[in-house]
Amino acid sequence: MGRAIMVQGTASHVGKSVLVAGLCRWFQREGLRVAPFKAQNMALNSFVTPDGGEIGRAQAAQAEAARVAPAVEMNPILLKPEGNSRSQVVVKGRVLTSMDAAEYHRRVPELWPVVEASLNQLVETFDLVVIEGAGSPVEMNLLESDIVNMRVARAVGAPVLLVADIERGGVFAALVGTMELLEPELRELIAGFVVNKFRGDPALFAGGITYLQERLRRPVLGVVPWIPDLAIAQEDSLGLPRSGSDPDAPGAPGASVDVAVIRFPRIANFDDLEPLQRRPGVRVRYVERLEDFGRPDLAILPGTKTTRADLAFMRERSLDLAVIAHVRRGGAVLGICGGYQMLGRRIDDPDGVEDAPGGEDGLGLLPVDSRYAREKETRQVRGSLVADRGPLAAHRREIAAYEIHMGRTAGSCAPFARIVTADGARFDGAVSPDGLVVGTYLHGLFHNPSVVAALVDWFSGRKGFDPPETPPEVDAYDRLADTLSGTLDVGRLRMIAGVTGPVGSA
Repeated sequence: MGRAIMVQGTASHVGKSVLVAGLCRWFQREGLRVAPFKAQNMALNSFVTPDGGEIGRAQAAQAEAARVAPAVEMNPILLKPEGNSRSQVVVKGRVLTSMDAAEYHRRVPELWPVVEASLNQLVETFDLVVIEGAGSPVEMNLLESDIVNMRVARAVGAPVLLVADIERGGVFAALVGTMELLEPELRELIAGFVVNKFRGDPALFAGGITYLQERLRRPVLGVVPWIPDLAIAQEDSLGLPRSGSDPDAPGAPGASVDVAVIRFPRIANFDDLEPLQRRPGVRVRYVERLEDFGRPDLAILPGTKTTRADLAFMRERSLDLAVIAHVRRGGAVLGICGGYQMLGRRIDDPDGVEDAPGGEDGLGLLPVDSRYAREKETRQVRGSLVADRGPLAAHRREIAAYEIHMGRTAGSCAPFARIVTADGARFDGAVSPDGLVVGTYLHGLFHNPSVVAALVDWFSGRKGFDPPETPPEVDAYDRLADTLSGTLDVGRLRMIAGVTGPVGSA
């Protein structure tokens, strides 16, 4: 029987997911077999496990950090928002149904046994389970239906590290206020605090550590610095810049390849683009307004949970016209999953899978049509790109990717890739006759370094630039674990986690 330790936060987006990934790698390097866990995840960034189950992308990244295969038990409940009040509910990797918030909270009693069984299975299998909470443990209106924070900690007796984000300000109020609002028996589960995303000289916060430890009678385990360009998948789109360009983006400004990504309201699996963002010589801009579109080299229509609604969003803002004009000027376009469907002639939803039954005309940039089906297709794939012209025509190395979609697309177009699954080989995607408009269902395409290199080489050559040198690959999880081992009290951390033996070299 293994042990568990839990990371909770004073609010959303304080860095819980990243810290859990770092702890998974650190404990793994200490010689433990580690697994991540999050009972309920609300996110449009998802991943496919080897057996075809769908889980949150953050838990897949944490499993990668722990050097274990992702499994549906690591995220038994995934909520994928479909609108302001409804979500698709994925249980143990499979779609259960769509429901509004009120119905979901009524059904929590039947979902808790699924959470408890998944967590117990991991605790029985691994030496240590690193659990991630959600939001704040003191959302007073949600305490009765809590299946992701303190109820999980109590289920396995997991000590809790409470994390606060100092960058957003109010770190003392956040920590003290959270402790004050916790019921006394729950407060006892808090084993220590972590102050996250600190910029500047941590010595300046020494007085703050003293205050917190004296006021709350718990240790501050460390002050973790802001880590730029971390290259670890975000849980949700809160981490994305708004319309325009990210001033901290590695390739901006003066990059040889300018990429404009349409930032849909329900953008999904946006971590597809993170390897491009990190690549020297590439500038990635997220665009919500027509005036920010500019004249990019490559326009990307990414994945989305609500394809028809986000297509309407593009039309409301004339971004559809910007993309069409871009193609007429000889610009390149890549559509991924829902973005691929938008590039076609027609999107039909006769059963109302996404919204009310009906259909929409697409942008008409590819001679393909899409039709939704109730059964979601989720699988990992391997294969190769077969486009004979365009930005990736020279790429012939094997790729790994995954699919998550509820529609099928067909038409009279040259394919983009030949993929192999457990069911055999088939073709994916579509490429326009000039090779400049590409659609594909393959997520994770740019996580193949050779694909990024081929893309940058093609655009650099087209513009008369020498392609920038490819930087050496750095393991982001090791970098994160190194940072944590240098800023956290790792001896106390091991003691809190109940891990015996000497502290190894991190």
